[in-house]
Amino acid sequence: MNTKYIDLISQTFDFPQEEFKLEDKTLEFHDVDLMQLVEDYGAPLKFTYLPQISNNIQRAKGWFAKAIKNNKYKGKYNYCYCTKSSHFKHVLDEALTNDIHIETSSAFDIDIVESLKAEGKITDKTYVISNGFKRSQYVTNIARLINNGQKNCIPIIDNYEEIDLLSEEINGKYNIGIRIASEEEPKFEFYTSRLGIGYKNIVPFYKNQIQDNKKVKLKMLHFFINTGIRDNAYYWNELAKCLKVYTSLKKICPSLDSLNIGGGFPIKNSLAFDFDYEYMIDEIINQIKLACENEDVAVPNIFTEFGSFTVGESGGAIYEVLYQKQQNDREKWNMINSSFITTLPDTWAINKRFIMLPINRWYDSYERVLLGGLTCDSDDYYNSEQHMNAIYLPKYNKDKPLYIGFFNTGAYQETIGGFGGLQHCLIPSPKHILINKDADGNITTKLFSEQQKSEDLLKILGYHGQ
Repeated sequence: MNTKYIDLISQTFDFPQEEFKLEDKTLEFHDVDLMQLVEDYGAPLKFTYLPQISNNIQRAKGWFAKAIKNNKYKGKYNYCYCTKSSHFKHVLDEALTNDIHIETSSAFDIDIVESLKAEGKITDKTYVISNGFKRSQYVTNIARLINNGQKNCIPIIDNYEEIDLLSEEINGKYNIGIRIASEEEPKFEFYTSRLGIGYKNIVPFYKNQIQDNKKVKLKMLHFFINTGIRDNAYYWNELAKCLKVYTSLKKICPSLDSLNIGGGFPIKNSLAFDFDYEYMIDEIINQIKLACENEDVAVPNIFTEFGSFTVGESGGAIYEVLYQKQQNDREKWNMINSSFITTLPDTWAINKRFIMLPINRWYDSYERVLLGGLTCDSDDYYNSEQHMNAIYLPKYNKDKPLYIGFFNTGAYQETIGGFGGLQHCLIPSPKHILINKDADGNITTKLFSEQQKSEDLLKILGYHGQ
């Protein structure tokens, strides 16, 4: 009878997979020995496997290049990284080795751009696509960047006042884009995105504020929907509406030459994950080309702003199961030595699913469990609502430590969790490890940040340094 955890996984999923395999009965992630990582640094810990950032960028660039060639598409493709997914320098440094561009969403993003520019990581030719609702400091920072030579900085107009605000501070002519306020899926609590300008209002807005304005030139139309890029009727319908706006604008605005389809590529959240990226990109390019041909206008250059897709699959977290609590005749709670609320906030905030696997004890028998965090908050748990299926793990044994890993957690979790700041119930942020691999396949690790100490939290709270 097959009762070991390895049997469960082998019978349920196609395993091993490209990034996951067993070596000496323990889990490896992109050839990284995770038990060795635990032995070297302890748990809990977070890690970033830097090569996966470049891997995903190159995958996407390859898919777009193939689609452009197959469709004989005459526009160019530009890959932008959505910085809000992870602002960390090690992430930007890795991403920018791949000849990409930047998308920003708030004032301090521009300071990061200027820092990278000072280091030579980006140049005046790098596109800086500035999204978001713009007031005061953000406007000032965008203007400073453009005034200092970043002519490919394109602020994306989000409301009717922004052109006037930008024009007051930008010297000379500058380029802009317009964001479409997309209509959301019926399941949303609102009909139209708060971001951007409505479909029906864009052409009138162009005629009223841009067409005769000698200082600004419209270069880009920006399109993004909250649910991301999915092969469903809703996405294709919204894209068609966007293309109708683009072709209408193009006929009266010769300078318009770019379409930004935003981000929203899904990332792997289960061993059963299946998404045909290549098909989606080919069909998007095909639909854009057909719409432009039908309206007899030139096809646009394509921009994307992939954030989670760029950095998400590079990240992971490892915890130790500290204790098991049998709360009734059916439910066993495995308590981890950290908190989901603080280290993986999307699990409780939006029921986001991540890949969860044990690091060791794959050849032990298994049991169904719930996972609980350390805080005294009823929402600090991870169960089948977030996980793709019921959670099974090797049976708890107080004499045989069990380590579990959550994978593809690299986007948003650190910033939403308040990296380096106060954590719920004063649970410390775990240490963070950077992992790299050289051309010969040699893996190196480096401590990026230590686990928070009580002194760090007390200082923030005002108990020290008065």
